[in-house]
Amino acid sequence: MATRRHCILLAFVMLFISLEVSSILAQNSGNGNGGGKNGNANGNGNDGGNNGNADGNGNAGGRNRNAGGRNGNADGNGNGGGKNGNVRRRPKCNGYGSLCYDPRFVGGDGVMFYFHGYAIVSDENLHINAHLIGTRPQGRTRDYTWVQALSVMFDSHTLVIAAKKLSHWSDNVDAILFKWNGTPISIPRDGEAEWRANTGERDVIVERTDDVNTVRVSVTGLVELDIRVVPIGKEENWVHNYQLPNGNAYAHLETQFKLLDLSEGVEEILWKMYRPGYVNPAKRGVGANADGRRRR
Repeated sequence: MATRRHCILLAFVMLFISLEVSSILAQNSGNGNGGGKNGNANGNGNDGGNNGNADGNGNAGGRNRNAGGRNGNADGNGNGGGKNGNVRRRPKCNGYGSLCYDPRFVGGDGVMFYFHGYAIVSDENLHINAHLIGTRPQGRTRDYTWVQALSVMFDSHTLVIAAKKLSHWSDNVDAILFKWNGTPISIPRDGEAEWRANTGERDVIVERTDDVNTVRVSVTGLVELDIRVVPIGKEENWVHNYQLPNGNAYAHLETQFKLLDLSEGVEEILWKMYRPGYVNPAKRGVGANADGRRRR
């Protein structure tokens, strides 16, 4: 009799567990989480499937990298609107390989210094130059400068990414322009929102990562760049006492580099941090380092 009573009790427990599991699965199905063909991210930001929608923090997963589905619904932080709503990838100005502000560079070893030169990278298969803009207020001993354009040269090709000169800044106006081998190119804002070229040896891709002013540039096997165009705002002008003249927003580039295949002979502003075995002599905790090099 006792054995029979235990069997009946065990059956009730198994039935209860089965009902709980079914309820949980039904709830998850209703929220669209988990894997499957659409591949929506779950609560932990893990992705499943091919479409790879963003998680609650706007992180992409999967191939299409759309924020919240094909129609670009906003994620938990309100990012990713628009027709296709590509996830917003922006340069991290405190990360390795970043070039931002007046220009301040963080090298491959994490050491930060200010840069007043022109050549960013000079290597066997890759050369990157920076074009600077700036101003020198009365009574100052040096210019305030910002990176207005980058020229990425490889093989026999040149890709230029530049900030337009604007008298006034608007967050809704696209202030970034591109040239491929001297010819202006445009990056669509809908569909795939990207431009591609194949040189026979490499793929060159410029992909919008926000509706305006933010892109990712990649050259197969050589370099990836996250780039954003920003102005000098009134508060920044006041805090740093730039004394900028009216009628110029001083639109400039914030950039983060990822260098993929440097040789041991790489030179210019990045070589010190990326050459094998390099030990940086900079004393951490003291005033910012400065590196000024003559243009080649």
